[in-house]
Amino acid sequence: MHKDSARRYWTVLLASCGTILAVAYISLTNGIFDMTVADVMRTLLRIHPVPEHDLVIFDFRLPRIVIAALVGLGLGVAGAAIQGITRNGLADPGILGINAGAGAAIVIFMFFFEGQITGTGWLSVMARPLFGLAGGLGAALLIYIFAWRGGKLDPQRLILAGIAIGSGFGALSLYLSLKMNAQDFEMATVWLTGSIWNANWDYIVSMLPWLLIFVPVIMRKSTILDLFQLEENSVKGLGVATEKERSILLLSSIGIVSACVAVSGSIGFVGLIAPHIARRLVGIHHYRVVPISGTIGMLLVIVSDFIAKTVFAPAELQVGIVISIIGVPYFVYLLFKARA
Repeated sequence: MHKDSARRYWTVLLASCGTILAVAYISLTNGIFDMTVADVMRTLLRIHPVPEHDLVIFDFRLPRIVIAALVGLGLGVAGAAIQGITRNGLADPGILGINAGAGAAIVIFMFFFEGQITGTGWLSVMARPLFGLAGGLGAALLIYIFAWRGGKLDPQRLILAGIAIGSGFGALSLYLSLKMNAQDFEMATVWLTGSIWNANWDYIVSMLPWLLIFVPVIMRKSTILDLFQLEENSVKGLGVATEKERSILLLSSIGIVSACVAVSGSIGFVGLIAPHIARRLVGIHHYRVVPISGTIGMLLVIVSDFIAKTVFAPAELQVGIVISIIGVPYFVYLLFKARA
């Protein structure tokens, strides 16, 4: 039985990684400016490089694919951790209000500082994502304060506080965006619905440290996530420092989500859908669910981004809208299943 489940896990992992590479290749070669396999290989291997091909691949398409993959990985892993912490299969990073906090910080930045920070330096490029990161962490701190009760973190209060604070930040974002000029309002709307059209290598560098630190932390704590599915007293009886472990897992998830939202806007449903699909494919143990959630998230965002940029070309949808079109029916399905 153990061998069968291990074989299934590796089959799913390799199949999902292979599919990710295939979709990434399709996204790299197709678009308004089509390229052949030979063109892509020559450009990547630096064999007689052509400036036009370099521009399309290294400045536009490849950073976008990499950010889509990293955002999908982060949201998938964080979603699996948050569902494990709260013992709630309908929990999602967006429900905790982190997305809304980061979004509100970005809108504040656009309202007060847009056009004042100029130049092409690293600080000017990173100013907006850094604001988003600060907003996500600030929202998480407020949620943490309100969810702390009787010397411990209450998982149910965590969700309720997240919904309330997320609604408050959403109202603030709407109020400020309505006071913007037309151009800034359009930019804010695009960002808040989830978009990675402005991808660049600086954004990738800015979010990598967060993923490299916190994803391994969640992976190492996967057995703790399994224990959290038991009753609280049973977990304590096994010698687990529940508040400490829950705080570490929650803060790791918050760091990942804030970094993702800071560069891609508020992309919802990935952290909800990916863990459910992962559990259906490889079972309930988190040491398998967490990495598969990451690969499913990567695949979901890369595919959605490819659809967003090609279906209505030369016009372009936001990737968040495409994922919502996929995610809303699945969310409704999960609600009906939970009631059954």
